Amino acid sequence: MRVLLVGAGGVGTAITRIAARRSFFEALVVADRDLARAEAAVAAVDDGTGRFSAVPVDASDEAAVTALLTERRCDVLLNATDPRFVMPLFGAALAAGADYLDMAMSLSRPHPEHPYEECGVKLGDAQFERAAEWEKAGRLALVGMGVEPGLSDVFARYAADELFDTIEEIGVRDGANLTVDGYDFAPSFSIWTTIEECLNPPVVYEAGRGWFTTEPFSEPEVFDFPEGIGPVGCVNVEHEEVLLMPRWVDAGRVTFKYGLGEEFIGTLRTLHQLGLDRTGPVTVQSDRGPVRVSPRDVVAACLPDPATLGERMHGKTCAGTWVKGTKDGRAREVYLYHVVDNQWSMREYGSQAVVWQTAVNPVVALELMAAGTWAGSGVLGPEALAPRPFLDLLTSYGSPWGVRES
Repeated sequence: MRVLLVGAGGVGTAITRIAARRSFFEALVVADRDLARAEAAVAAVDDGTGRFSAVPVDASDEAAVTALLTERRCDVLLNATDPRFVMPLFGAALAAGADYLDMAMSLSRPHPEHPYEECGVKLGDAQFERAAEWEKAGRLALVGMGVEPGLSDVFARYAADELFDTIEEIGVRDGANLTVDGYDFAPSFSIWTTIEECLNPPVVYEAGRGWFTTEPFSEPEVFDFPEGIGPVGCVNVEHEEVLLMPRWVDAGRVTFKYGLGEEFIGTLRTLHQLGLDRTGPVTVQSDRGPVRVSPRDVVAACLPDPATLGERMHGKTCAGTWVKGTKDGRAREVYLYHVVDNQWSMREYGSQAVVWQTAVNPVVALELMAAGTWAGSGVLGPEALAPRPFLDLLTSYGSPWGVRES
């Protein structure tokens, strides 16, 4: 397998460090608009075999990415950029006859008249609209294959296949007890993506009703997370799992709730009130005259890069899927989860826990694809593929998952 990895930020760099310990691929080409960043990612794992190389590319330039895939004879494009670049990379892979894998799907747009009641353009709609093209080409676009979405979706399919006869509700629940020395506000993941997820109308799925939206931060609850993390307040957030799971898993209700905390929610609300969550450019005066900048990009530039916070970070992060239903005529409730301790991920890989937890899952998926264990054509979510091989391989990577029975 020859892989083009686009994006050498925190997650992309963690992907190279995880992949370097595996032998399933022939070449991994790391591409980034900032060549120095791609070169740094490669230099950290260069084992003298020539498997790793670094090249510059603009992820928004579909033609350039298509040409790069062809030139480097890559079988698959792994997208580790933010969601703004999903569609040009998705299109480039199809044009080049390569498979495709991402960790976040094409962007949504709220309903123009009823944003907190009805869906407008949903996450992933633009990708699923092209599913027939991928099927005709005989290529696989595996979408939403990070940790959430990704591993959480694998958990849902595993629960449906092996743990339940009927499923009343699936709720993805994400929480952590991470702290960062020296910062009052320091998101552990891309603030651009965090704003997009948390301030867009959350989507909920109910059988018979389909997908609908609610107000941001709705339906608050306290969820007790395992392995010492404990109770964390969680709220509804827009996320791909709610759009993916009902396509392949029969469930009465599907939600995604994120453990944000009141202080974090308050900060996001303030950014929204001030218009600092906007992506469209505004004119700002500078010492060189007027310049056009995106307010959200300014916020991101003012905050620390999450990939650099590992040495200051303490605690654990938990991603998991709570499932309620019946088995053999009896009520059942389980939480399938994956916990990463920041001290462990920093010691073992030099990557902070949140980015490492996101990065390990696409590498596992690539290995299954290389072996032919995961195969198919069209636009598929993780739920469309067999869960047990994935969970077994994840454990063999030294990162076990768990099940808590209620």
